[in-house]
Amino acid sequence: MLSLEHVTKIYRLGAFGLQKLIAVRDVTFEIGEREIVSLIGESGSGKSTIGKLILRLIPLTSGRICFEGTDVSTLNGRSLKEYYRKVQGVFQDPFASFNPIFKADRIFRMIREEFYPGMNAREWSEKVEGALRAVGLNPPDVLNKFPHQLSGGQLQRFLVARALLLDIRLLIADEIISMLDASTRVDVLNLLADLKARGLSILFITHDLSLGYYISDRAVILYRGRIAEMGPTDRVYNYPLHPYTEMLMEAVPRLDRKWDEEIRVEREGELASMAVTGCVYASRCPKAIDICKEQEPELKEAEAGHFVACWA
Repeated sequence: MLSLEHVTKIYRLGAFGLQKLIAVRDVTFEIGEREIVSLIGESGSGKSTIGKLILRLIPLTSGRICFEGTDVSTLNGRSLKEYYRKVQGVFQDPFASFNPIFKADRIFRMIREEFYPGMNAREWSEKVEGALRAVGLNPPDVLNKFPHQLSGGQLQRFLVARALLLDIRLLIADEIISMLDASTRVDVLNLLADLKARGLSILFITHDLSLGYYISDRAVILYRGRIAEMGPTDRVYNYPLHPYTEMLMEAVPRLDRKWDEEIRVEREGELASMAVTGCVYASRCPKAIDICKEQEPELKEAEAGHFVACWA
């Protein structure tokens, strides 16, 4: 359905743009039909940048993003509008997606004006109520309310319902439950699973390993803009091949022991500069060898469907 082919995004920094930050580096992966792919990495790894690139919110530096065989960067006008009928995003802070001076269901009217101008009021009302019920909301309880009158979980469901009004095929879910309480998180995760069962594909962007394991079919581990490892979720989690993935699994907090001191120290070094040559993880890797600092490893298939970028 959607494929990223050698995608790179470079931000120009400084007053004259003389400095550059490589936010995403040569990323290639696919999202198939009725598939949930988790994009996992720590803060600053480029996860949200990839989501914005897919949604055409920022331009590519190089590479291609193709949806159903069409290069997304070539879309404009009516073709871009049709793309947004099929691909939508929901982001981390639900409150930031609403104007507090307007009622929350104004986002539905905006969809109607842009995509369904000829639909009569009764038909539109039934469509909205159907979308709200599909995400577990009771229309009389949430319609005609201001954002501050609704919880974060309800607002996130509002945004998912807005996407469903367009009969989308791919949802970019960028940290959509990180600001929700624990009980609401499970509800939203189960909602995503229900949407998948109805035929929706989802890119689930998260830094939470447990959530990625719970929801996804495949996992993509991202480190400083580069894919370290990807494959079926159970293989990546239970049989990690990259030292960074191994460190992530070891760093998951446990109630029966304190966090290892050496893991804490390693994470404090995450702001080191992004090397242009060599492996981006080499400075932190306990298994690094000479070639790791000199040449960037290619992403290679270690076993069926399981890829890793590592020299060790």
